[in-house]
Amino acid sequence: MVREQIKPAIYIFIVLTIITGIIYPLFVTGVAQVFLHDKANGSLIYRDGKPVGSALIGQAFEDPKYLWGRLSATSPFPFNAASSSGSNIGPSNPALLDAVKARINALKAADPDNKLLLPVDLVTSSASGLDPHVSLAAAYYQIPRIARLRGLTQDAVRALVTQYTINRFLGLIGEPVVNVLEVNLALDELRK
Repeated sequence: MVREQIKPAIYIFIVLTIITGIIYPLFVTGVAQVFLHDKANGSLIYRDGKPVGSALIGQAFEDPKYLWGRLSATSPFPFNAASSSGSNIGPSNPALLDAVKARINALKAADPDNKLLLPVDLVTSSASGLDPHVSLAAAYYQIPRIARLRGLTQDAVRALVTQYTINRFLGLIGEPVVNVLEVNLALDELRK
């Protein structure tokens, strides 16, 4: 009697393994490639036929002529997609205060004449540590510095920020944000 039950169980195991382990994943992958090709492949951004980054993962920009993104708490290097996580440093931890002070000092050193209030997202990291966006306030704060260092008008830089602004989802959910990598690539294109 046990032998009669084992044989069908093995057949069912093999059939379900083929369906759920091979056929279904290939079907879902195929549908994603056809209908969501860009998203299924990481939302890569290309320049001259080569990938330069993803619209979903931030990059570290430290040169003052670029738009700076949020801080990254990933390790062993910033924006490490294999190590997505926040810093888990609480507000009473001196390490958080030191990181915020260091970023404030860097922003003030890059643009000492800027008297605007610093947006909080320029001095803190996101929960994932990979955020590719900054708020409009963070982008607008940086416009004078970028325009001055690139020899552009503030209106020209503001137009790029506006061009790469992602509005609220369905006009209701979230806040408008700016993709840092896309703005920086567009800034470099202005020089050509």
